[in-house]
Amino acid sequence: MEVKVLFVCLGNICRSPLAEGVFLELIKDAELEKKIKVDSAGTSAYHIGELADYRTRQTAQQHGIQLTHQARQVQKEDFQLFDYILAADKSNYNNLKVFQSENDRASLHLIREWEGKNLEVPDPYYGTLKDFEEGYQILKKALKPFLEHLRAYHGI
Repeated sequence: MEVKVLFVCLGNICRSPLAEGVFLELIKDAELEKKIKVDSAGTSAYHIGELADYRTRQTAQQHGIQLTHQARQVQKEDFQLFDYILAADKSNYNNLKVFQSENDRASLHLIREWEGKNLEVPDPYYGTLKDFEEGYQILKKALKPFLEHLRAYHGI
């Protein structure tokens, strides 16, 4: 069985590609590359086809992560293709709910839900490199319990 996870933010150039990269590293460290597939997308069409923001890529690279994902917009079909769709914040979560129907395969959550809090991943776009680093640290902390959830719930 393969579990499929989609990370979503607004433009798919800051938070969601970084979440994808961080989670891929966690999966690799746990030797679960064949069990879990990961992608990212944005709720807007602002940056379709672009690489992640240069500050996102720089932050990831400082932690040994190469980001090569090109931005794409969420599609209704994603709710059939993925098991989990994780939104960076409540605004994107609410935008995603519009796509959702009760027959969907995917369950919709906030990225930080498994920390036991209703917290958001702040958007660093208008900030400094320090804000991008803070986002990396938040994601690294938030995605560890999510991975543990996947391991326990799906028996992987």
